Amino acid sequence: MRAAQTDALSQRLVVPAALLVHAAALAQQTFTGHALSIGLGEAASLLSWLSALMLWVFCLREPLQALGVVMYPFTALCALWPALMNGPGDRGNPIPLDDWRLGVHIVLSLLSAGLLTLAALHALAIAILDRILHRPENIALARRLPPLQTMERLLFQFIFVGFFLLSLTLISGVLIIPDLHGEHLAQIVLTAGAWLIFGLLLYGRRRYGWRGRTAIRWTLSGYATLVAAYFGSKLVLEHMFNLHWN
Repeated sequence: MRAAQTDALSQRLVVPAALLVHAAALAQQTFTGHALSIGLGEAASLLSWLSALMLWVFCLREPLQALGVVMYPFTALCALWPALMNGPGDRGNPIPLDDWRLGVHIVLSLLSAGLLTLAALHALAIAILDRILHRPENIALARRLPPLQTMERLLFQFIFVGFFLLSLTLISGVLIIPDLHGEHLAQIVLTAGAWLIFGLLLYGRRRYGWRGRTAIRWTLSGYATLVAAYFGSKLVLEHMFNLHWN
């Protein structure tokens, strides 16, 4: 009973307050006038904040509080990254936000990445829950977690919406980036690879009823490709070749 009251208090007060503080720090770190300056630390902090925000919203109607045990501490660590790890010039060149099309592209990109991050975390939770259910000594713990069928249903809801937003991200990226070369081309190719993996997963779910470990493997593979698209090219350019995104 006391544990349930603590969880409810955290969900209603502590988590929203932490998200607001994190958002204020992000705004100070990334916005400079009408431009956006994002390095690796800011990108990780922003993506984790968005995923935590989505998880908090979903927890208002679904029993997903167990995911917060992993997501919220991870978000807190990512929030500290820009302040502790970034040095002068690590944020690269500011991105002007005068063009509304670029703003739409950035919002779509962040929403799709945030939702698919939550899907990847959800897939890991399903794998852990599956192991727990196969061990009789963990039956008391299993009763506190959502049913496996509910977890799988939510996983594919996350993936479906994330896939739709990722499709819009790809379309908007191709339309607003006039010269696809270097890091832009690498990002588009890797993002298209992630889009293909998630698309095949949704097709396999509908056509063949994919679930369980098959769904988990495809979800994590797609997310790993997406992470490479968002962070891989940036990491190589900035820390190996001392170049920055424009």
